[in-house]
Amino acid sequence: MLLDSIRTQYDSLSKSEKKVALAVLEQPELAIAENITALAKKADVSEPTVVRFCRAIGFDGWQAFKLKLAQGLALSTGDGASPVLDDMAADLVDKVCNRSINTLLDLRNSLDANAIEQALQVLGRANTIEFYGQGTSGIIAADAQHKFFRSGVPTVAYSDPHIHSIAASLLKKGDVVVAISQRGNSVSLLRSVQLARSSGAAIVVLAPSGTPLAELATVLIPIDLHFHTDPYTPISARLAHLVVIDILAVGLALRLSPERRKKMLHAQKALQKFDLQFDSFLQAP
Repeated sequence: MLLDSIRTQYDSLSKSEKKVALAVLEQPELAIAENITALAKKADVSEPTVVRFCRAIGFDGWQAFKLKLAQGLALSTGDGASPVLDDMAADLVDKVCNRSINTLLDLRNSLDANAIEQALQVLGRANTIEFYGQGTSGIIAADAQHKFFRSGVPTVAYSDPHIHSIAASLLKKGDVVVAISQRGNSVSLLRSVQLARSSGAAIVVLAPSGTPLAELATVLIPIDLHFHTDPYTPISARLAHLVVIDILAVGLALRLSPERRKKMLHAQKALQKFDLQFDSFLQAP
């Protein structure tokens, strides 16, 4: 599909051509419905830049690109255009895997490296780190706690709104809350984050930009991916958030002091020793 081709070639495009690519990827249907002037305005580039973008990905010009894009969207069966459960097993594998791959490509192309750096600075100074999320985001919060506690910083994850509201009120300056939300408008999560801010804690938010939760962030890592509104959307959304958590966990581990690295290595060796002892126990007559 043409959108996949744009994602694949994204890194080879110029800075201004990348703006056009992102505008098309975010709302391909609008790119078809509008003219070249509207797309140029949306991408904040000139019309000749749009033409250069079309040529850079293999088309003679705007009209040829627009026609191919329209054909691709009309013929596409991916990303929720037809019920997944009606597909054969091979199609099911392709559809879910392609969706995950496209989500990661979109994330790589849109993720703000400066926001990641700012978040790592805040997390690196934290006395404690608390992860708040609800529903699917609560599962992500639990995964984050599992990854971060190895760094030696006290960490905890809460998915119950009553519990994380109480926990938030007990925080103090030097503590950090990582608030995770796919929509950024949960009333109970917003209340807990407001309590944490009032207590002096720093707030790292993983949520769409322009949402109420994003407005409360000390550091916002915007996850602005275009998801289809079908029952399988949470699969892609959850994957994007999990990858951001992995990026932060690895980044924090790389910044550990020598003493903390030593403790982390000690914990890893202790786990390996436990595994060996358990294997020996299972093999004993």
